[in-house]
Amino acid sequence: MGAQSPFEPMPKGFDLGQAIAEAGRCLLCHEAPCSKGCPALTDPGTFIRKLRLRNVTGAIRTVKHNNILGGACGILCPTARLCEKECCATGIDRPIRIGQIQRFLVEHAKAIGFRAFDPSHFRRPAPRTERIAVVGAGPAGIACAAELAKEGFSVTVFESRARAGGVLRYGVPPFRFGDDFLDSELEDLKDLEVEFRFSKAISNQGEAEKLLGKGFKAVFVGTGLWSAQRLRIGAASTPGVVSSVDFLSALREGKAMSFQKRFKNQPIAVIGGGSVAMDCARAAQRLGARDVYLVYRRSFGQMPAELDERIEALQDGIHFLVLNQPIEYITEAKNGLVGIRLARTRLLEPDASGRRSPREIPESEWTLEAKECIEAIGSQVGSEGSRAWPSLHLRKDRTIEIDDRGQTSAPGIFAGGDIARGPGLVVEAVRDGKTAARAVIDYLEK
Repeated sequence: MGAQSPFEPMPKGFDLGQAIAEAGRCLLCHEAPCSKGCPALTDPGTFIRKLRLRNVTGAIRTVKHNNILGGACGILCPTARLCEKECCATGIDRPIRIGQIQRFLVEHAKAIGFRAFDPSHFRRPAPRTERIAVVGAGPAGIACAAELAKEGFSVTVFESRARAGGVLRYGVPPFRFGDDFLDSELEDLKDLEVEFRFSKAISNQGEAEKLLGKGFKAVFVGTGLWSAQRLRIGAASTPGVVSSVDFLSALREGKAMSFQKRFKNQPIAVIGGGSVAMDCARAAQRLGARDVYLVYRRSFGQMPAELDERIEALQDGIHFLVLNQPIEYITEAKNGLVGIRLARTRLLEPDASGRRSPREIPESEWTLEAKECIEAIGSQVGSEGSRAWPSLHLRKDRTIEIDDRGQTSAPGIFAGGDIARGPGLVVEAVRDGKTAARAVIDYLEK
């Protein structure tokens, strides 16, 4: 985004002294519960122990060999409810800041010029003759490609966009996760000799399945979800209303200045209560909005965003309008969007899942002034997805059916990440990619 970016860089992480001091607090549990709390099996118990004993490069190897996106996960993972939550169970006064240590190790590797997969000390097995295709260069695809490449396979990744990273690059604002950090982390894939074919969408009729007849012995689909769910309270394309997918992608594609001109000194609304909604609201505030209103039909406590994300949004000055349901966009011919008609809601008794559903309160409608609105209510499978793999069994929401190892209904085709499980965490996508890679190897060895 260059020198004109309206966003500050992401906050700095630990330095060497801070990381070693934090690792020194570890109780060195015999069966580290933190390691069991990591979906991607990054093994924090081992890399923290190595760092505590001053084996810094050994700690880096543990992170990167277990999780090719260890740095990204260290920054973006909700560690408070994963590995760090398990650390709390040991009786320690406060959990080790595992995510910060993990991030530090990846950044420190760059600082000292250490490459975890440098051929001088990382010995790959003899090259395999089988070629594997990976569709999508997001977290699941990158993790699958890395695991297969480490085993000597020739891997080609097909990516529709111009750069790798998927949601890490195009779905997170730069003040939370920077391009420079991502580019540095992806350098390890060069040492593993993973081939990328960018601006190559696999979206034509049956195209993913046809890869099996083009020299590839197995295919992994990890395209993610890039079609936004939309509210049905106005015209198909209401002027001034944009989806979170389009908004965040635009920020990472050099279009932040156009939004800055539109948002400057204007009241902006963001609809949703998840992590993406928080990112959009905080980005809108940084683009110069006069006021940013976060509209959510349930309570503050029921928001799916992590607590620290909600607190950061409050600290940024975001106005939370909870227990409010959008029912209509108000537009003018000359000015486009001018407001949103809302209805106040109340929560019903908990259902079987324990969650309380909202119900509109009669005669409680009111109008919120808003000149722009970002809908951040979720993502779904686009029409091009099922077209590319028509023979695979799909669920009602058109995500791909897989077994617990990532195998689809078609022999030789595997899948993982959001395209198979619906919206999830980056670390869960990494887990799926690693799991499917092992399944691919087993499939080819039968």
